[in-house]
Amino acid sequence: MEKKTIWDLDRVSVDEYKSQVEKLPIVVVLDNIRSLNNVGSVFRTADAFLISKLMLCGITATPPSNEIHKTALGAEDSVDWEYFESTTTCINQLKSEGYTLCCLEQVKDSVALQDFVVEKGKKYAIIFGNEVNGVEQAVVDACDVSIEIPQCGTKHSLNVSVSGGIAMWHFFDALHNK
Repeated sequence: MEKKTIWDLDRVSVDEYKSQVEKLPIVVVLDNIRSLNNVGSVFRTADAFLISKLMLCGITATPPSNEIHKTALGAEDSVDWEYFESTTTCINQLKSEGYTLCCLEQVKDSVALQDFVVEKGKKYAIIFGNEVNGVEQAVVDACDVSIEIPQCGTKHSLNVSVSGGIAMWHFFDALHNK
């Protein structure tokens, strides 16, 4: 097997991506993410899975940033984003705009990711939480559903950028070209 070259991948430019590529009705909310590398990783994954916008909240860093760029590799330019001082303010706005609020968090009565049915015609906001404390409780309380990625090993959670990628893939797979 021969590896593909950068030219074989036939990618669009940032301008084409922003203006011509249809995005999915999904926004990702980052609730107080500490690591700029995690923020950059989420930007890059959001670019890959056609996420409409990132909402950066609280202590979550914003572009421009060399540390974000290290892992985003330019996706901080292709993916739309907005900053909110408060995650609660952000999700209240999204709720008023008709988004279904889905936090990725380990809570009692959560829905396993593989069992969560993504419905066409709905708008979704997926909330990812702080690396230590997770999604803040007030935000969890305001959400329509809590989604959990099953864990089978000795650790109780995955890195936020990894779990974010898994969750974004689930939504992408359900809504893209089906």
